[in-house]
Amino acid sequence: MYLVYACVVCMFPLARASVDALKAWKDTELPLVHALSSEITIQRENLTYHLGEEWQKLAVWKLPSTKSNYSFLKTALHLNRGGSKGDESVPHALLPSILQALSIQGELHKKIKLFGQVLFKYMLKPLIIYPSLVVEVSSQPEQGAVLSLQCTETKAEHPDPSQVYTKVLTVLKTLHEHLFGKFFGDQKNEKKVSEILGDLIWEEMSECIIRECLVHSIPANSSQLAEYSEVIKQTEDFESSLKEMGYLIGDSTDLLKYARNINCHFASKKCQDVIVAARKLMTSEMHNTVKITPEYKLSIPKLPSSSGGEKERKESSKKRAHYDQQSLENEKQLSPNTLCLPVCRISESVQQLMELAIQTLSEVVGSSPQCAVQLFYTVRNIFHLFYDVVPTYHKDNFLKLPHLAAIQHNNCMFIAHHLLTLGFQFKPHLPLKDGVAYFVDLVPGFRRLGARCFVAQMNVQKAEMLERLSTARNFSNLDDEDNYSVASKAIRQVIHQLRRLGKVWQDVLPVNIYCKAIGTLLNTAISELINKIMMLEDISNVDGERLRTLCQTIIEEGPLVFNPLPDENKNKKYQEEVPVYVKKWMTLKEISMVLNANLQEIVDRWAEGKGPLAVEFSCNEMKSLIRALFKNTERRAAALAKIVK
Repeated sequence: MYLVYACVVCMFPLARASVDALKAWKDTELPLVHALSSEITIQRENLTYHLGEEWQKLAVWKLPSTKSNYSFLKTALHLNRGGSKGDESVPHALLPSILQALSIQGELHKKIKLFGQVLFKYMLKPLIIYPSLVVEVSSQPEQGAVLSLQCTETKAEHPDPSQVYTKVLTVLKTLHEHLFGKFFGDQKNEKKVSEILGDLIWEEMSECIIRECLVHSIPANSSQLAEYSEVIKQTEDFESSLKEMGYLIGDSTDLLKYARNINCHFASKKCQDVIVAARKLMTSEMHNTVKITPEYKLSIPKLPSSSGGEKERKESSKKRAHYDQQSLENEKQLSPNTLCLPVCRISESVQQLMELAIQTLSEVVGSSPQCAVQLFYTVRNIFHLFYDVVPTYHKDNFLKLPHLAAIQHNNCMFIAHHLLTLGFQFKPHLPLKDGVAYFVDLVPGFRRLGARCFVAQMNVQKAEMLERLSTARNFSNLDDEDNYSVASKAIRQVIHQLRRLGKVWQDVLPVNIYCKAIGTLLNTAISELINKIMMLEDISNVDGERLRTLCQTIIEEGPLVFNPLPDENKNKKYQEEVPVYVKKWMTLKEISMVLNANLQEIVDRWAEGKGPLAVEFSCNEMKSLIRALFKNTERRAAALAKIVK
């Protein structure tokens, strides 16, 4: 029957040509011509239908009826021999005739295209994506072979290239043996069906293998790159097998190019993973901190010496020996803590971020120049990302929480400190031109970023402090109990605010920054109090006593807010140095004395413009204060006359 199909199909073109020739004659209106033309069309369609039935008998799909996670386990492909049960060899011999008949009819490409789409969607793609799936081939003597999918236990999240290649080859080899390994066409244009199938599915299948398999097989670090040569060899063997069966034509494909270009893909994947990890650290909580001491050093792996390094080391050792032999009088050595970070606390995430940057830079050793440059600029991008992401992501917390603002300040100073030398440590291993700034150019920006964040928090604290002092009714008419109570409450709230900040920043900020910050805020409160007192035009005896009481409260309790260290005994040193950090401290002491002094004591302390009062106040300020404190008498006039410089 198959031979009859082939013979009939070959006669159709001749019959159609004869009818077309008859139509070209003058007597084309003959009913016979129309009848022949219609009959040819009917028989052609009839033959196409029967050939389609024969094709369906050769490859029978069993597909899942519903979509679910395990529906593909119901997929099966029955490859039938299609002949009589008594003679199994017949269909194999006549299969080319069926294929040739479908080809002449123009149906072969359509059939194989539809078959390829189903094959890829329900069998090849699941085998590529899921590492737990395997293909099972079972032989049935009377019918042929059955391809089915089975599930096995595995802990692998992504498929291994060798396993994927094995599974795909198992399917394609079975198809090649039973169906697609046959030739069709004449001797000049003889062609395998596998070539058509390969042309139709190869591009989509190779993209799937790259996306679902090879991408995940890229090494995580440069030390594993040498082992990847095995994957390249497996890919070459996979393509060779496909070429032998006729599924693939050509020498170089995108799949093999991808596998061979591992250095570029490794760098790209590494950079992507690094940026993702860095962003995760930047958006994590900042409360978890680690203590940094002058002895702290980042862990930098031992790097191999670059070319010419031995010679340079010998020369430098000779120079050191030469200088050691010279005895210098009055030789002064720098402190061991020179250029070291002061004691402070930074976020644990920032410490991990710097370790991530160093680990990434360590990967450049032994990498290709292109890979090394890409990794270097990825590390730079980490710090650019920090500069943009952290201030934006944590903006509200930096303004609300003084503790976090202090930590962010330390974080930026910590990063800036290490960026000074980070580039030079890896410079011999980076294929960059001379004049490249490496990371030094980022240092000023990070210092400004840390300072800007902390200054913003300081402004918030100043605003709160001034708002509290604004409730004191300008410190006027304190002889009224209500006014005095409000003013006293405002002063105590300011002291409480400073104590709270002192506890929050204790053991977090470096000692010098801590003292400057607390001193600046205390100075703001003192300046506000002094300004309000100087603006008073009339100060009664009761007002003077109570204003002095408020001043004394600050003088007595102000130093106690300086607690940069957890050990109270060590804080006494900084409490005694309050005048160093509070600019108006001596001014406050002097105005407190004036509020309780008589005219002669004030004149004596002015000392003709050379006394301590003259240091803190101008002539006009002192005269204004005297006029507010004392009534207009000859003694007051005499005292005012002596307030000159």
